[in-house]
Amino acid sequence: MSVAVLGIAIAVLIALRVPIAFAILGPCLLYMWSHDQSVGFAMRTATNGVNSWPLLAVPLFILVGFLATRAGIAERVFALILSLVGRVRGALGYVNIGVSLGFSWMNGSALADAAGVGSIEIPHMQKKGYPTKFAVGLTAASSVVGPIMPPSIPAVVFASVAIVSTSALFAAAIVPALLICVALAVYVFFWARGHEELRSEEFSWREVRSTLVGGLGALFAPVIILGGILGGYFTPTEAAAVGAVYMLLLGFLYRSLKLRDLPKVFADTAATTAAIMVILGASSLLGWILAREQVPQNVASAFLELTDSTFVFLIIVNLLLLVLGAVIEPTSALVISVPVLLPVATQLGVDPVHFGVIVVLNLMIGLMTPPIGGVLFVLSSVTKTPVSTVFSGVAPFLVPLLAVLLIVTFVPALSLWLPTLLGL
Repeated sequence: MSVAVLGIAIAVLIALRVPIAFAILGPCLLYMWSHDQSVGFAMRTATNGVNSWPLLAVPLFILVGFLATRAGIAERVFALILSLVGRVRGALGYVNIGVSLGFSWMNGSALADAAGVGSIEIPHMQKKGYPTKFAVGLTAASSVVGPIMPPSIPAVVFASVAIVSTSALFAAAIVPALLICVALAVYVFFWARGHEELRSEEFSWREVRSTLVGGLGALFAPVIILGGILGGYFTPTEAAAVGAVYMLLLGFLYRSLKLRDLPKVFADTAATTAAIMVILGASSLLGWILAREQVPQNVASAFLELTDSTFVFLIIVNLLLLVLGAVIEPTSALVISVPVLLPVATQLGVDPVHFGVIVVLNLMIGLMTPPIGGVLFVLSSVTKTPVSTVFSGVAPFLVPLLAVLLIVTFVPALSLWLPTLLGL
């Protein structure tokens, strides 16, 4: 079996909606068999791909997210931010963005953000007179912040695949994530100018004080997780473990988490982790095959023959990753594309950490676009709204997101100044 046939087989299986891990693993095993490689060696290659200390952070950050959701952290952050900006016209739009930003410090998944936070925000916005398309579109767009702002599961996976510092990648993603929030807030500001009626409750210091008590513990989570990483007190894996313990204690303190809830939380964490790890294992085997066939070197040569312009290369990469993110689950798209594209990027002088931010941002925007965009289907399920209606609400918000993507792509200092400042 040639590598071209391998690629076609994987593409066909993905098109037939075969689970991505098996769509990769099956053809890879056939390739190994056709090249007289043992199944035992293939399985060792796959398992070695997930036998990584940095990847231990993945299940721990997933656990943090599930604990935060079950403990009602998003509801508390929602109440606090609403009490602060409720008098502003279009307040719930800003609250939507703020809750996603606050929740992102505890959860590295766009789908979890869309499902957990969206189930709170969208009904509230609809009740207050916000159009359903606007509520759904903004919720989808703000959910992109979750996997970009650390702790980010895609960033951990990229760091493992590209062999770069997870801490540096976490630090590099902070400014781009904040830029997304600013861009969305600007969009909400101009949209709300034509909706004078969209004001919420009067400002009340009493309300602020009462919600601050409930939200303060949640807002302290970023200090522990990210502050510990950037301050050099924890590795990302250790920070994930500390964050999980903190969320556990916070849930018990708020009395929103019971001992009987833990088996379900742990089971959900295990199932999600297993799905990711099987994909990573299959992709590791694919990576070994691509390296054996010298695909990265061939792609690098082809790119360099086509152009030696970093600008042109990054434009092509953005277009490629946006399409890839729209049809393939982000983790799979990441582990398939990075081994091929990163060598070219480094040859053209693109910093690997900056490239990681570009890759993750592209693939997260892909979650909002048909035909496979996971966020669209999650919000369709949450709101009982057709996927086509969800996307029509999402489409206008692609403009500020793509604008941020271009800025982040071509102004690398925005991503790299913080890791440089911290010496990461």
